[in-house]
This record gives sequence, structure tokens and C-alpha cells, in this order.
Amino acid sequence: MTSVIDRPGTTFDSDLSMEASELLTSRKGSAPDAHTLYQHGTLALLVPGLLDGTLTMGELLRHGDTGIGTGEGLDGEIVILHGTPYQVRHDGSIVVVSDAFTLPFANVHHASFTPVRRIADVTATALTDWLPTVMGTTNTFFATRITGRFSGMRTRVFAKQPRPYPTLEHTAEHQRTFGADETQGTLLAYYSPQLFNGIAVGGFHIHYLADDLSIGGHVLDFHVEDAQVSVQRFDTLQEHLPVASAPYSSHDFADDDIAGAIAKSE
Repeated sequence: MTSVIDRPGTTFDSDLSMEASELLTSRKGSAPDAHTLYQHGTLALLVPGLLDGTLTMGELLRHGDTGIGTGEGLDGEIVILHGTPYQVRHDGSIVVVSDAFTLPFANVHHASFTPVRRIADVTATALTDWLPTVMGTTNTFFATRITGRFSGMRTRVFAKQPRPYPTLEHTAEHQRTFGADETQGTLLAYYSPQLFNGIAVGGFHIHYLADDLSIGGHVLDFHVEDAQVSVQRFDTLQEHLPVASAPYSSHDFADDDIAGAIAKSE
């Protein structure tokens, strides 16, 4: 039995129904790209301040209808749901961006989620501890979509940085945080194995978007009041590098504290 609620006596096991287990492990009936996670850029390139937008939103959406990312110069936080790309800005406003919007980093995939179960009264820590047990391994990429009601939602948003771009660690010192005592919406998270830390965030990278667009961004904390959990496993990571970018191609990453900077910014 695996507890996903930080309260004695309230547990449920991590076993899925046979139908859900089969959907997670089989390609039968799924689109050819439903098991592919597309990523543009790496988190490592953000560490020294390589923040140029090197892919347009229009190009990104060719590879999926669901995802997260950030804009050029760390211009806000991106949440893509049902093919619509939302930008959570530093002032807290949320807008839909155009195909011309550019990004230095993003994850996207074609949504084909498997419903797992409905949960209630669950902490963020308990949830992220439980989810890998659902997958049966910590060595695979997967996405999770959690839709419902939340309390204690805390998010952060970076302000767009001017050139010459500062380091990620410097930018993280000037982030803006937002909170909501009660909110209804969608948590979208990508899990990456620790051996890929630097390419992505080892562990969970979570963004949130409220249904009424009142709050969103990179998630710092939350509590699930009542929500549906769905997951989607990937067996392929399609990594797209900004090789046409001169700053990226010429940068020497040898002296960058990639793991340390990512940990501080997350």
C-alpha cells in the first residue's frame, strides 16, 4: 500500500486497473507519435543565459497540442492545453500567444492520457512521491495531467530579461510569486529520469493554468482538494537543439554549474 495523503490512516494502493495498465504499456490503437516527447532546447542552455528564442510557437505546435515552456528572455511561463498556447506574464496576466512567439525551451506532446483515478486531500509532496509508483519505474519520461480543485496554489513567473542576458541563477532571484487559496484548473507536469537532469529537470517540472485564467505559471506548491489524475508514458525523447544559434553553438558549458543552478531555480 502506498500513501499519497500525508495523514495517518488514509491510503490507497498504486496498482492500476488492468485496462489502465495495458494502455500504459501498449502501443495498440495509439497514434505513432503518442509515445514521443518533443523537447526544444535544454535546461542546461538556460543556465549561462542562452535565452534567445530559437523556435516559433507555430513550429512547436507541429509536434504536439499539450506542453510547457518559456518565452525568449524567460518571458513568462507557457502552458499549452488542447492546442492553445497560454503565456502567464510577470504581471500575472494570462494571454494566448501567436504563432510568431519564440521560445528557447519547451516540452510538447500529442495528448493521449490514460485516466488513473480521482484523488482528494493530497499534498504536492505525496502526489509526486506516488506518481512514479504508478508508472512502475523512475527511469522513464511521462506526463501527468491533473484537473480539478486545488488549495494553497503557489506559482512563480520570471520577468523578461534584457540583453545581454543574465544567468538563470541571477534571474531566479527576481522572480514574482502568486498564490490562490482556492482555484480550479489543470496541473500539467513532465517527469524526467534523474540521468537526464540538465537536458530536462530531473524529477517533475510542473506548470498550472486556472480555468478562469486567474492564476498560472511554474508551480511551487499546491494541495489537491479533488481532482482527476491522468498519465501518459513516453518511450522516445525527440531532442531538438538550436544549432543555428551562434551563442549556443559557441558556448563552452564545462564551467557552468548546471545541476546547482537548475536546483536553485526550480
